[in-house]
Amino acid sequence: MSVISSEAELRELLGFPVGRAVTKERARLHPIDREWLAASPFCIVATSDGKGNCDASPKGDPAGRLVHVVDDVTIAIAERPGNKRADGYLNVLANPHAGIISLIPGRNETLRISGRARLLSDAPFFDELTVKGHKPVIALVIDVEQIFFHCAKSFMRSELWRPDSWHPDALPRHAALVKALQNTPETLEELDEYYAPENYAKRLY
Repeated sequence: MSVISSEAELRELLGFPVGRAVTKERARLHPIDREWLAASPFCIVATSDGKGNCDASPKGDPAGRLVHVVDDVTIAIAERPGNKRADGYLNVLANPHAGIISLIPGRNETLRISGRARLLSDAPFFDELTVKGHKPVIALVIDVEQIFFHCAKSFMRSELWRPDSWHPDALPRHAALVKALQNTPETLEELDEYYAPENYAKRLY
C-alpha cells in the first residue's frame, strides 16, 4: 500500500480546486438554502470528540419538521426518541463543531452546512418542530460557518435513487443481523416482532 502522508502528495494526485468549487462557499443562508431545508426530510450529522473520534448519525422527520432555520446564520435539528447512546451529542459537549449533509430524495445534489454546535433542552421554536403532538427531545443548534451545495457525482456513480439498482435483500433482515452480531437474550422471533415496521413505527415519537 502507498500511504499519502503530506498535502503535497495529496495535491499531486487530486489537484487544486478552481472556479466554482472555490467560490461556492458561503457563511450565511440564502433563501434557496431555506427552501431546500424546508423540503428535506433527511440529513446526516457529523461530529467528533475532543480526541478526534468521529460519529455520523442519520436524522429523519417529515419535511419542514427536521431542520428549523432560526435565522440566516443559525439552524436547529430536532432529536426524537432513540437508543439513548447520544454519541454525537456527547461529542458536541467535548468539541463544539458539527456538520450536516442534507438530502432531498430523488435529488443528486446535497446541501452541506458546518459550524459551531450546541445543545438545547427547550426553545420557542420547538413548537415548530412538533410532530404528531411531540416536541423534540432536544435540539442540536449549529451556528453556520460554511455552507454550499455539493455536486451530484457521488449519487450518479452510486445510482442511489434508481429503484432498479436497489438490492435490499443482499443481506439478511435486520433482526437476523442483530441476533448474529450481538449477545442478546431475545430469540430471533422476538426480534422479528420488535423490528416489524408496524411495531417499530409506534416508537418513532
